[in-house]
Order: sequence, then structure tokens, then C-alpha cells
Amino acid sequence: MNSNQRSAAVSAAATQTWKAPWTVLTALWPGTRLRLGQPRSGHRLHVAERIRWTERSPKSESRNLKRSLTDRVSSFPFRISDLFRISLRISGAALCLWLTVASASAAVSTTTVSIVGDEFHLNGQPTYAGRSWNGHKIQGLLLNSRMVQGTFDDRNTNTVSRWAYPDSGQWDAERNTREFLAAMPEWRRHGLLAITLNFQGGSPEGYSGRQPWHNSAFEADGSLRADYLSRLERILNRADELGMVVILGYFYFGQDERLKDEAAVLRAVDHATAWLFDHGWRHVIIEVNNECNVRYDHAILRPDRVHELIERVKQTTRDGRRFLVGTSYGGGTIPKENVVRASDFLLIHGNGVSDPKRIAEMVRQTRAVPGYTPKPILFNEDDHFDFEKPMNNFVAALSEHASWGFFDPGKNNYQDGYQSPPVNWGLNTERKRAFFKLLNEISGSAGGQGPEAAKSTPTRPASSKK
Repeated sequence: MNSNQRSAAVSAAATQTWKAPWTVLTALWPGTRLRLGQPRSGHRLHVAERIRWTERSPKSESRNLKRSLTDRVSSFPFRISDLFRISLRISGAALCLWLTVASASAAVSTTTVSIVGDEFHLNGQPTYAGRSWNGHKIQGLLLNSRMVQGTFDDRNTNTVSRWAYPDSGQWDAERNTREFLAAMPEWRRHGLLAITLNFQGGSPEGYSGRQPWHNSAFEADGSLRADYLSRLERILNRADELGMVVILGYFYFGQDERLKDEAAVLRAVDHATAWLFDHGWRHVIIEVNNECNVRYDHAILRPDRVHELIERVKQTTRDGRRFLVGTSYGGGTIPKENVVRASDFLLIHGNGVSDPKRIAEMVRQTRAVPGYTPKPILFNEDDHFDFEKPMNNFVAALSEHASWGFFDPGKNNYQDGYQSPPVNWGLNTERKRAFFKLLNEISGSAGGQGPEAAKSTPTRPASSKK
């Protein structure tokens, strides 16, 4: 096979789905011998950027092959699950190639979120298209639930035993994520279009003063933890498949002190945003920090300066694309003008607000903040329920065409709530079932449905399993 033929072979192989990443290599020389090395997970890269060449004679052949590979595959982003050391022995010329290759298909995002006026769109169509309920317009909303402990772990050996599973007597971060992933299709079937996650989770006690546990995807210098990212990646991928949006927080006031200084905070923002771009996801919107007006150590995460981080994320682009971004405030608080002007969407919380009339008033007051232009308003945290009543905080938000988010704090008993580990992620309590029943009724359970959710079949609720 001459160099032109090899170039054509690479081009043909590179257009395939990459479910068998060896295709390109075996197309180069028949009889190529492969030697497998050690697995590595949680990364994605452009193939040509990770090729190291050791050339032996003839050098011109090696240069031609390198150029061919670069031309043909450098534009293909890959989700990396295994690291292979590949040795090629070629009759007449020896070339050693170390290549990180993907064992999964090319990373193409299934779900794309966008904003048109004050409505959310998925894949170019309004969410819950054409839907109304009890006279309230549902189209364009992003009905959601706070599920921030899907990636939870605790590096503090003095507190990790608090989260032990009752059956094993130990905390298990991987089990937690596996059970989270297994529950997601059921949420989606009931009409849930978004979940809130956070690189630093949330209080594993539901509400806390001191937070000695260590739950953060960031190291002290702002770099990223591979184990945490691996769990988060799996959830983001599954949400993408199900046609769900992820409201992804970067910082939480119980854990921001894990970053040593403001420079580390800036690095964390940049690393997190780059990681999202590297994976090609388009179904993620960013919440810079959860409740910016609550106990943050770093000044740039507080209300007067948090807009600087919103702008920083907005100014980070790749191929002309950027992430939608905002931040949230504590329960009952109206966003400040600097955040209203900078944000793509506005996040408010209903914690501590027991009167549904106040929920509706909060939406109206938010729209009246100087600098407001039509954009979505979302509650993505509210610990009030009363779903069996004709008026509750959920319904009050809808009455002002604002999205609403369920927050069920729990009791660390592997039964109640969605925030206090160990968490049972199923629909296993009356409160959880009541929320999802009302959600199903309001949404019609099919609005903006993703391809995986559309073909899913119902399963029994988790409460049927002992």
C-alpha cells in the first residue's frame, strides 16, 4: 500500500462511528500487531494531539503518515475510556506509535439547550411545546429537581462514616452514582427536564452550619479531580441521551474554602468550562455558585462580584459557541442588578418561603429589577411541597411562567429525600411520588422528550424493592 492509498484508507475509516477504534490502524497496514496497555478513564481528546512518534527509516514514510493522520482525524473529538499502547511492526520500515484511542463512538451531543426570549428550547423546539395546564402556559419552562449528590464523595476520614449504606456499613461513591443513573429514566418519564448538579455538591445533611466534610471536584489549586469527573461524566452523558438539561453549579458555600485563594477559583472556573467544552456537551447550563449571598469565603463568589465570573464564563468560547450561565441566591432573595444584567437566565430559591403568593411576587419583582430583559426565571431549589393542594409553591411559580425545582433534603436514612446520603434515588416515598405525579400531570409527560426517554418502558417504582 503506497502513501496515497494509506491516506485514502485513513479518510474512509475516520468517517465511521468509531465503535471499533482499531479501524484506522488496521487500514494502514494489514497484519498490524496491537499490544494493549493499562486502562484509563474520564478523558476526551483530539486524536492527532495525543500521538507521539518514534521514527526509524524511512523518515519520509513516517512524516507522510503523521501528516495523513493529522489531516484526517484531528477534527474528531473522542470520549476516552481506555489507554492503549499500540506497537506497529511494518515490513521494510519500523514505526512505533503510542496512541490514546476511544472505545466509544465519536462524541456527538444528542441534546442542545438554547434560550429564545424567556423560553428554553431543546434541539430547536420549545420545551413542553404547546403545553398548558389549568390555564398556565408550560411551554418554554424547565421543570427541575435538585439532585446535587449524584457525584458525592467525602475525602474527610473523620466524617465519611456518616454516609454509610445500611446494608454494607460503608459509604460507596460509585454505588451512589450507579443508582443515580438507574433512576434517571424514571424521572424523565414523569416529565422532568432538568436536574441540578454541582462540582462541590451541597450539604449532605440537607441544611448545615459547619461543613467539615470534603466534597469537591477541585483540588486546592483549582485543578480537577479525575475520580469526581468520571462520575459526573457518566451522569452528563446519560442526561444527554435522555434529552435532559443539567444545571451545573461550580461552587457551593460549604466547600469553596477548599480552594486556597481567588486565583485558584479563577483556575477552577477555567478548568471546569474547558472540560465541558472538551466533551462537546450542549445540554449543560452553568450556575456559577449556589446561593451567592450565603457564607462564601472568596469575595469573587459573593453578590457584589459574582457577575465577574458570569462574564468570565460567557467570554470563554470555542468554535463560536459558549455556555449559558447565571447564579442563584438564597431563599426569598431577589437577584441584584449586576447579576440580572450579566446572566442568561435568573435563578431564585423558594427555601423559607411558605406562602405561595410570595413565590409569585418574587417572580414579578425579579422582572422589575433594572437591567432585566426577557429571559427565563427558574426556581431550582424549593423545600415546600403540599402537592395535593390546589395552590402550592410549584403552582404559584407556574402562574407567573417561571420554572420550578423540587428540593427534598432527606434524613441520611437511605429513604427520605434526594440530598442527604446515602440517597435512595427512586420514587420511594409519598413525598417523592406526590411531586412526580403532579409533574407528570403538569408536563403531560412527553414535552421535549429525548430519544432514549421516548423509547423507555415504565418500571415499578423503587419503593416496591425492599
